[in-house]
Amino acid sequence: MYVAYDGEEALEQVKEVDPDLIILDLMLPKMDGLEVAREVRKTKDTPIIMVTAKDSELDKVLGLELGADDYVTKPFSNRELVARVKANLRRQAAPSSSDDQNEVTKDIEIGDLVIHPDAYSVSKRGESIELTHREFELLHYLAQHIGQVMTREHLLQTVWGYDYFGDVRTVDVTVRRLREKVEDNPSHPAWLVTRRGVGYYLRNPENE
Repeated sequence: MYVAYDGEEALEQVKEVDPDLIILDLMLPKMDGLEVAREVRKTKDTPIIMVTAKDSELDKVLGLELGADDYVTKPFSNRELVARVKANLRRQAAPSSSDDQNEVTKDIEIGDLVIHPDAYSVSKRGESIELTHREFELLHYLAQHIGQVMTREHLLQTVWGYDYFGDVRTVDVTVRRLREKVEDNPSHPAWLVTRRGVGYYLRNPENE
């Protein structure tokens, strides 16, 4: 484990050490956690858990929008933090399992949207779309269950890997990020649809 005491030092350590996971405090001297997350996301897909003493919706949303995978609000228990760390590491390690077994997974085509599970990538009309690890996991899971409405709690448990410690707003923010990247009009999504009061589902516009 490596510890940094300000944002600039944190960025240097990320470059030198290439950690498996980053626990990032929002309130850092020299460069705050939001800026560190933004810089890390330019080159790395390392899971980031944002730690904040602020119970502000804006801080949480900003952290997730800038690429954090998860967040915890102070004060929190060691049990909660360990659960989130394990869940994020487990999800990050998941892609390698099919490679180890030399399995080939078919691409999933949903109209103009194509999900490439083996390459862990997504394209629309032939153009590659840059997604974070969590965004891809969520889109891929919904594509495997196309047309099925999934509750936020279910998505939190299956995609994030935990339920008790989760905050369903994490799902909402990730869905919004996904829409901004894959939809032609995020305000009127064609693929990633909300079922009000229930959750989300993925649909194929060409079948409707």
